[in-house]
Amino acid sequence: MNLKGLRSQAVTESVAERLFMRCFALALVLSAIPILQYWSGSGSIFLEPIWGSLDCEESVNLTATVVRELTSKQLLDRNARALCVGEGSAAAVYTLHELGFTNTSGGADRHPFFLPRQKKFMYELEFGDNSFDFVFSGDLDKVPVPASLVLEIERVLKPGGVAAALIGGSSNGLVHYNLVRSAMPISSLLKTSSVAHVGYLSGGYTLVVFKKRFYPADYFEHVSLPSECHSVVNNGQFMELLESVSETKPVGFEEKIVYLPKLVDVSARTRMVYVDIGVGEHLKLNSNVATWYLPAYPVDHKSFNVYLVDHNTSVLHSFVKRPGVTFVYHPGLAGDKVEDQVLGIEDLDPFIEDQGFDFVAWFEETVKYADFVVMRLNAGGEVELKFLVELFRSGAICAVDELFLNCSGKGLGNGECGSLVRSLRASGVFVHQWW
Repeated sequence: MNLKGLRSQAVTESVAERLFMRCFALALVLSAIPILQYWSGSGSIFLEPIWGSLDCEESVNLTATVVRELTSKQLLDRNARALCVGEGSAAAVYTLHELGFTNTSGGADRHPFFLPRQKKFMYELEFGDNSFDFVFSGDLDKVPVPASLVLEIERVLKPGGVAAALIGGSSNGLVHYNLVRSAMPISSLLKTSSVAHVGYLSGGYTLVVFKKRFYPADYFEHVSLPSECHSVVNNGQFMELLESVSETKPVGFEEKIVYLPKLVDVSARTRMVYVDIGVGEHLKLNSNVATWYLPAYPVDHKSFNVYLVDHNTSVLHSFVKRPGVTFVYHPGLAGDKVEDQVLGIEDLDPFIEDQGFDFVAWFEETVKYADFVVMRLNAGGEVELKFLVELFRSGAICAVDELFLNCSGKGLGNGECGSLVRSLRASGVFVHQWW
């Protein structure tokens, strides 16, 4: 086992020990309940949900196992805003905190979803739409109306967020049959999500993971940029001059684009920055320099400090040594594809991280002293679109003077790309469709 695995195992064991002691103390306190129940004549109805939620060590181990599995598949990172629902959610929240998730909430065990003898059920979680990056439920098949809980979990998930549900247990048997049986009903219920992973965990549990589809146009319609946003203030007078949005690739589209340097004088700008995210897809087809720089752009590419952000080191290698061109290696852009062989460290930009790439922090540092910033990204790439949302959420998009969204290739359809462009323009972003 490698060092990272040993460290993770040690943390899990430490969490389990501490939480077990807390559970033991709680059990002592609750030991008086049977006597009270007996004398009050209420029987043991109240005991079942309490003692069913006290298997702390199992909850810790299962939560830690789920986190390891999802992080290994790049479905989850520790910056996620997380929610745990169901019996044992307190133990799950505690475990996530110990594993480095600092923004975690619990849908308490007392929520009506989890009170099987309550006469009237409420079919909603007490959180707003699109609130969480990660939702974990340890007992989906134990609630009275699991279908309603699935839909509620999907509702509170952010676009691009993931939910993990544990189903069954050793008492259910037929483990391999459960893999299919558990995933199919959930898949049929989902409205805006898709099943991303199904697996088997020790103890007879089935893990079903679904991921909410990413519709960025909906996001931008509900978020406003700061009133002092630099790019919006400077370019507001030119927004009506932008070319029309098209659902299909127009003939000679480059000639119809209203480039910002045709409207403002950029010749006196001291530092100009061009950032191209996911450019490797274009370079695979043609290694000509014109494929990464906008061919008809009315400013010589040599005037820019160029940053090519991608995972494909073999394709971008020829551009690393070009004056003014920096290759920023980001493995996350590879998605589920096998990463290309990494070049020597001396050939790469220093922003290389094994544990993740904070694009917004890198971008803000890179353009801090820039006078004019142009960005292009692939509108069909989920990671790239998350970058765009983070730029918007943080306000860093205000540093981008001109944005190009590549609407060709896989991912968003032409209609969705057009909706995204319209939504961004409505927010004041000077953005074009690129084909």
